[in-house]
Amino acid sequence: MERIVTVVPEAGLHARPASKFVQAANRFDSEITVGRADGDAVSANSMLAVTGLNIEHGEDVRITAEGDDAEAALDELEALLTTPVEDEDGDGDKSKEEASE
Repeated sequence: MERIVTVVPEAGLHARPASKFVQAANRFDSEITVGRADGDAVSANSMLAVTGLNIEHGEDVRITAEGDDAEAALDELEALLTTPVEDEDGDGDKSKEEASE
């Protein structure tokens, strides 16, 4: 199975979004790859491989999954790539925002 999705997070598939993507991919038994829609794919289980793609905001990526949980894997990974990241600075600390309110 495969899906082509447009990357929504402003950081692209780097740093925090890539980390979340790889962690999610590792929760599934399926063999999962990711790459540019018109390019080569890499293992979605490798942070180094995923960040090495240098995928930017707005690019189309192809996610493929083969296995018993392939559809569930594609659903979750597509959701991660099509949802804006709330904490764009990537430090995960929302307390600064809350303290200023």
